[in-house]
Amino acid sequence: MKARTRRDTNFAYSFAALAPAKREAIVAVWDFFRAVDDAVDDVPADPAEFSMRVAAWRAEVVAVFEGGEPATAQGRALVTHVAQFGLPRSGFDAVVDGVEMDVTVRRFERFEDLRQYCLRVASAVGLVCIEIFGYRNPSSRQYAIDLGLALQLTNILRDLGTDLRAGRLYLPLEDLRAAGVVEADLQGPAPSAAVTGLLAHHAARARDYFDRARRGLPREDARSLVAARIMGAVYEALLDRIEMRGFDVFGDPVRLRRAYKAAVALRTWVMAVAGR
Repeated sequence: MKARTRRDTNFAYSFAALAPAKREAIVAVWDFFRAVDDAVDDVPADPAEFSMRVAAWRAEVVAVFEGGEPATAQGRALVTHVAQFGLPRSGFDAVVDGVEMDVTVRRFERFEDLRQYCLRVASAVGLVCIEIFGYRNPSSRQYAIDLGLALQLTNILRDLGTDLRAGRLYLPLEDLRAAGVVEADLQGPAPSAAVTGLLAHHAARARDYFDRARRGLPREDARSLVAARIMGAVYEALLDRIEMRGFDVFGDPVRLRRAYKAAVALRTWVMAVAGR
């Protein structure tokens, strides 16, 4: 997952819109996912050690959901919220699967392969979170799925340079071939016309999922899901910034200033309160 669904202050602005009980639950969920992600942050040289780490978190999910005794502080903190909000175990299992992919899969041949990864590390998180945010229309689940894909695709674009230096490439190889780009072309220092076209294609795909989420958000859940809407608005602003920089994502990751993110969050919250 490599910092895709956590360690990101972009999400803090959405959490601020929640009531205290829901905010406490979201923090517990985020802390759990962060700890799972940390299991592969410093990937052990010994594959057996990595397998043990992943197995330990699979066992922790079992303990949380099947009445066992969680072994970690994150698992123990999560237990009460699982019962309180009816959090789905499937989301936690999917995230562990996604974390495992971060080590075992370094390249994606097709977009559909990448989409499956994104569903595990991002959309699954969204499906957990909306149970805490609250919703009435079952269609809000598809909203969470599409928004998760949009956020993850944006993160992949933002972190392209960092991921390449770590030996990972999340852009589908079929997209590179279609653009006439080879991996060596992605080493910078500045993107060529072909690379810019490739990244613009990826950005358009992210935009499409933002649009799908926006169109699919049930009107009756627009206010209760304001935290998710804030996440989406902040990440769309980040995508805007990446495009304004000409897709130069090979140095330090593109960031938004805190004051700007706060303004985006406030504007989205006001629109939700006004019923828009």
